[in-house]
Amino acid sequence: MPQTKTTLITHPFDMIVFGGRGDLAKRKLLPALYHLDHENRLPQDGRIIAVSRGAMSRDAYRQLVREACATQLPAGQFDEETWRRFSERLDYVELDATATAAYGALSDALAGREATVRCFYLATAPELFCPIASSLAAAGLVTPVTRMVLEKPLGKDLASAQAINAAIGASFSEQQIFRIDHYLGKETVQNILTFRFSNALFERVWNREAVDHVQITFSEKLGVGGRGGFYEEAGALRDVVQNHLLQVLALIAMEPPVTLEAESIRDEKVKLLKSVRVLLPGQVETCAVRGQYVAGDVDGQARLPYRQEPKVSPSSNVETFTALKLFVDNWRWAGVPFYLRTGKNLALNASEVRVQFKSPPSVLFAAQCGPRLDANSITLRLQPNEGISLRFNGKIPGASMQLRPVRMHFSYHSEFGAYTPEAYERLLLDAMAGDATLFIRRDEVETAWNIVDPIREGWAGKPLTEREFYPAGSWGPKAAADLLERGGHAWRNPQPTA
Repeated sequence: MPQTKTTLITHPFDMIVFGGRGDLAKRKLLPALYHLDHENRLPQDGRIIAVSRGAMSRDAYRQLVREACATQLPAGQFDEETWRRFSERLDYVELDATATAAYGALSDALAGREATVRCFYLATAPELFCPIASSLAAAGLVTPVTRMVLEKPLGKDLASAQAINAAIGASFSEQQIFRIDHYLGKETVQNILTFRFSNALFERVWNREAVDHVQITFSEKLGVGGRGGFYEEAGALRDVVQNHLLQVLALIAMEPPVTLEAESIRDEKVKLLKSVRVLLPGQVETCAVRGQYVAGDVDGQARLPYRQEPKVSPSSNVETFTALKLFVDNWRWAGVPFYLRTGKNLALNASEVRVQFKSPPSVLFAAQCGPRLDANSITLRLQPNEGISLRFNGKIPGASMQLRPVRMHFSYHSEFGAYTPEAYERLLLDAMAGDATLFIRRDEVETAWNIVDPIREGWAGKPLTEREFYPAGSWGPKAAADLLERGGHAWRNPQPTA
């Protein structure tokens, strides 16, 4: 997002992490908090309290966190002086989150700090969100300066998301609830609005008059691994499209907000999502594609088919790949297709948005240049190696009038050289500061589910076809290529970066 201020925490805080021994806490949350401390972004009076089932001493927990930080941080960034300061912040509370009577232990740990900002971070399974919220309220632990951070997925469909929102809302006000999508903390995602609305050169062509179509890609080289049980319940549509991809779509296509305040930005995102055409039952087959990986090779490493992964049914029809063709029914984007895709075990780790402009008139160069005369495009690379590229046609040196596409590239690392913060660093700071700009509002979540649910219902009970399977290491199933070919388009696959 456009940066008008630097998030600075000066008030005392207690960050209470439910699931404090879990994978998310060890891989992301604790290393992010450590690095914030290393950068002197945390006040002296700030505590981090892990809550989890199972007995563990404070010293044993500190050792677990030390190992996690040393493993997850880039080489050379673990610093003993920072660790000594950071480790003093750490505490551990054994607690069964489903037992309201057990919350006395947490009350004791927070006693005497009622005026301190409390940030309850629920890095747990979604089914624990409601019991934790109600138990915290029953224990008298919800104060006016309490915040609740919820990890995705928030529900499994619109009805369950509404139920969770209502249950959490019974104990916390909407202003206290911070629904996190770590994608919104990525530097390039935050800069989408800056790129669009502070540069007249681009804003003037950011519409149906100049844009032919838009492609949003989130590809992963990893398979589901140990998350087979989760994926059997979620699938790629719920795991990635409902949150990450629709959030990026909203930022790419939304109208300019009235101000840079959180509610103005979130208002425009919701308006955009409400403008997305919801697919009717007869449209799912032609506008939504699913896929599932079979055996293949990724970077020289053999991969199992999805149906042979641990905790996966041998006859599963769960999608590990999804591609959608969506339309935004408003004045700016009428008639412009937005293609979204995501998949596991694909050829490359990449996340990017490609805005493909309309082709120039074919009266001058097209006849002699043929396919080398390409339409202009702007690519926003969200990960890895975040940056922005402009693709246009240039003349090849020499006597002949030969053209080919060339690229101008902006790299965050090359331009600024500084450490690019992990997404969680920014989001954790904002949650503690009470800045909701990069978090998702209730109506935003529910509107996204309203887009996704008809697609899921359209696939229900239908077996996968041959054109929906794809070998690991490829760019997805043949059905995904068919989706674009029907509109006269083709996928532009992300390219490796240095």
